[in-house]
Amino acid sequence: MPEETDIGSSLRKVRKRRGLTQRGLADISGVSLSLIRKLEQGEIADTRMETAHRLASALRVPTSCLLERDDEEPAAEAAEPWRPLERAVQVATVRTGQAPTVEGVRAMLPEVRSAYFDNRLGELTGLLAPLLADADALGDSAEARDVRSHLLQIAGSVLTQVRQFDAAETALRRALDAAPDRLRAAGIITTWSWLLVRQGKLAASRELATKWADDAEPKMSRATPEELAAFGWLLTQASAAALRDNRLGEADDTMRLAQSVSVLLGRELPRGTERLATWGPTTVRYKACERHIVLDQPDKVLRAVKPKRSGRAAPGTQGGLAMSTEYHRHRLDVAKAHTMMRQYPEAVDVLTGVHVEAPEWLASQRYARDILGDVVERRRTLTPEMRTLADAVGVPL
Repeated sequence: MPEETDIGSSLRKVRKRRGLTQRGLADISGVSLSLIRKLEQGEIADTRMETAHRLASALRVPTSCLLERDDEEPAAEAAEPWRPLERAVQVATVRTGQAPTVEGVRAMLPEVRSAYFDNRLGELTGLLAPLLADADALGDSAEARDVRSHLLQIAGSVLTQVRQFDAAETALRRALDAAPDRLRAAGIITTWSWLLVRQGKLAASRELATKWADDAEPKMSRATPEELAAFGWLLTQASAAALRDNRLGEADDTMRLAQSVSVLLGRELPRGTERLATWGPTTVRYKACERHIVLDQPDKVLRAVKPKRSGRAAPGTQGGLAMSTEYHRHRLDVAKAHTMMRQYPEAVDVLTGVHVEAPEWLASQRYARDILGDVVERRRTLTPEMRTLADAVGVPL
């Protein structure tokens, strides 16, 4: 999904090297002259990844060449709810009292996973912070490393969602170090690649996912479903990073291979007892829609989904297919496609559906804020539904 990124100074340098005026760049990129001026003058620090991609395509450079993004975290007040989890990940705890057991920590995993999959982020943070301290005290047995790796991967995913990037990287590095096998490690790398995309580190994300995909490629004739899912996720992450980095041929090749793996798997593989994400044909279709958003093809997104006035689906299903863990992100892509087609009521309807199903998750999505911001900017009056959504995702009115 599109993320925000700081490109102003690099944009000015590359544009001048190409001998283009700001107006000339606006004409060939489709990005407004006003926005280009504001970016280069530093009046706007952030712009969407899709805008960076358009500018990079016009300048014939990888998108990463324009990105000068650091790891700046959100404002202190925005980060405050996640401080306990950050501390649990980054700071060793001196324990007193009765020592925890592997069995006791593992017994909490179903509750943690339930909160994670239901996007109850506040509740999840309250569960994870003390449990990670317990997991740290378990020692270095294979069983202890296994449960600790699983909890740290969940923590890294949550911290990535809420933009606490430094802590997320620490969690994922520790999770990888404790990973009990290559399948768990591949899942952690998939999460890490996503973190790097959210940071604007597209080349690093692409290289990481591609290297691990090469290493994890199984013999297709005798690969297990879990091996196919691990390989497929690495391919989709590599494709997503390459696409945003303006490497379309590479993105096409890896996505075609991911599609072939999903056909071989033949079904959406549900979350296992340890794996954090589903993977299969449904997830690949969702990723194809995401690709159409990046390439400015909203009509293809809307053709790929059945029109739903409510924007909602029965829990666990969409069109008879198993719901992918990418479902809510996919719905944001659908809402974005509607805004790109100037179908603002439809976009609001989809966002409302996501808000009903996953309010805490939606509140942490800057992508949702951008989409609704587009709607608000183009409407003279706002409906009560729009105002409710604006409050939920933090769009100023």
